[in-house]
Amino acid sequence: MSDKAVASLITLPADIICRILDNLTRLQILLSVRDVCTQLNTITDTYYPYQTLKVLYLTGNDMRAEDAQHFGNALQYNTTLTTLDMQKNRIDAQGAQYLSNALQINKTLTTLYLHSNSIGAEGAQHLANGLQNNTTLTALYLSANGIDVEGAQYLAIALQRNTVAIISQQALTMLNLSLNKIDDQGAQYLANALKKNRILTTLRLYTNKIADEGAQHLADALQHNKTLTSLDLAQNEISDEGAQHLASALQKNTILSSLDLRWNCIRSKKQKYLKKTFNTTSQRVLVEE
Repeated sequence: MSDKAVASLITLPADIICRILDNLTRLQILLSVRDVCTQLNTITDTYYPYQTLKVLYLTGNDMRAEDAQHFGNALQYNTTLTTLDMQKNRIDAQGAQYLSNALQINKTLTTLYLHSNSIGAEGAQHLANGLQNNTTLTALYLSANGIDVEGAQYLAIALQRNTVAIISQQALTMLNLSLNKIDDQGAQYLANALKKNRILTTLRLYTNKIADEGAQHLADALQHNKTLTSLDLAQNEISDEGAQHLASALQKNTILSSLDLRWNCIRSKKQKYLKKTFNTTSQRVLVEE
């Protein structure tokens, strides 16, 4: 916006500015009006439609890095938005970096949906950096983003550090990495993080080519972790061996209440054992019916 336009806005009465805002969408206010000048910020902050902007759905809008940059800039000092849904767009590693920069400053966003974009390992690294300096985001959805072993390692490092330093602060409690390419090595990185993390309660890893080795690493982590309540390993490559490692861990871990092992390579005899042993009021292992 030009200096002349800003000067004109400064001289306008507040009620006139509110009438102008009435003709804009809340998205237009977020991206175009905020941070133009101090007076406009003050008026916008008291404008009810902007105050009530808590959730923003932008699924399937063909958004790319430059769009993520605009949102990243707007999010840095936004104090209303708690949920941002940017699923099924074309946000790449560069776009993830813009969002990561915002996460390091923003103090209100709690849920970020980035399912089915193209952030890859590099984008995962950027977001992991943002998580290490963020104490408000509690749920991050990164499924179907081409995240491989390297990306899993970056996020695992963040999980080890993104924990409660001050009791009044929050940290990530839900991470969805399903439909990626993490495999056994990536599962090991995440398992190592779970041994130290004391905040995460839900981890979704379905369809990641995790086999018995990865299951063993996760089972070992479950014997140390005291906060994870839900682990989704559906549609991987876990056989009876991996299932037994997890079953042994559950006998020692009384915190995990839900373990999803459907659509793996577990034989019917082992499935019956799991259903009989663990389908209680406090623990449940899901296998094929």
